Amino acid sequence: MSDTLNDTPRSGRLHIGIYGRRNAGKSSLINAVTGHETAIVSETAGTTTDPVYKSMEIHGLGPCVLIDTAGFDDSGPMGELRVEKTRQALEKTDMAILVLSGDEDLTEEKFWTDAFRSRKTPFVIVLNKADALGPDVVAKLSDHIQSVLGSTPVVVSAREGTNMDGLREALLRLVPADWGRMNLTGSLCGEGDVVMLVMPQDIQAPQGRLILPQVQVTRELLDKKCIIASCTADKIRQTLEALAEPPHLIITDSQVFGEVWKHKPEQTLLTSFSILMAGYKGDIEEFLRGAEAIDRLTLHSKVLIAEACTHAPLDEDIGRVKIPRRLRERFGDSLDITVVSGTDFPADLKPYDLVIHCGACMFNRTYMMSRVRRAREQGVPMCNYGVALAKLTGILDKVVHA
Repeated sequence: MSDTLNDTPRSGRLHIGIYGRRNAGKSSLINAVTGHETAIVSETAGTTTDPVYKSMEIHGLGPCVLIDTAGFDDSGPMGELRVEKTRQALEKTDMAILVLSGDEDLTEEKFWTDAFRSRKTPFVIVLNKADALGPDVVAKLSDHIQSVLGSTPVVVSAREGTNMDGLREALLRLVPADWGRMNLTGSLCGEGDVVMLVMPQDIQAPQGRLILPQVQVTRELLDKKCIIASCTADKIRQTLEALAEPPHLIITDSQVFGEVWKHKPEQTLLTSFSILMAGYKGDIEEFLRGAEAIDRLTLHSKVLIAEACTHAPLDEDIGRVKIPRRLRERFGDSLDITVVSGTDFPADLKPYDLVIHCGACMFNRTYMMSRVRRAREQGVPMCNYGVALAKLTGILDKVVHA
């Protein structure tokens, strides 16, 4: 594997979902595309149960996550659960492959292509098992698929490894034009700018390591040829004094916004890792609008706090302790606060007056945006940790975002 693959977090990779009926050859196709025995292959229908997420590198596409899903025609109580997991995988899919074996009536497939289009998920249809169908049958099936599903299939044989290059080329054409061009800091800084990072190493940070947003921002600033000065929250003043001139930008942990604000030079821009993640993984403008709902909360309001990580809660956890404490200090102890983690995000958000989400560094942008859309469609305001803390500190109108 390349260093790029090893160094790229799963959340930053292109997520490719493979969908189709049981035994359409989804797992075989994954193995043929990657050139590895990545997925379990069996003649028994329904071998794949829950979606399997496999980090790989595909030539031309770079680091990817392949999502091998259960057949969407599964049946019975367990089958229905597996199909629901397949539907949930769509929320994380950046681009999709719909695999056909040639004997489908295309009813289910029409539902899925409509779902891809409604979500603006790029997709390619693959007609598999061409080696067993013959050229005349393949031609007729291709025309039929085009007429029903509105897309001409890429014809392959996963078993024989036929036309894998054609499939890779089709996938390359699907990659969004702006994929990989988004960056965390945007136009906030450029080559030669001094950027100060305030990075508290609290109990949440793994021993001997930085948390992911700090790593990603640091790497991006190095790539931009910025000059970086890093410190912990108790060394803000000393770090500023050590610099020959005020930094162009300070990026801080949101939890110490107030402390940084007291020391920040007037001409220096200020933001936080969480606010940068909000723009990178979510919709920063939506979150800024959502923060206005904080002023409308009362002691009878209900707030949902959602975090991507599923770590065991620790002392002074930002989502479970610090933000709830700040909210209750302002609105009273009877404020109803629910905390969820990982994929435990309610389908029905209408009972809540506000959703406060973490920076989503462990999610890909497609998955995070599916949550933003859900909240928007249900009329529930949403903001994120950094935006909420800036609002509660009284400096939201003074911080910048990419």
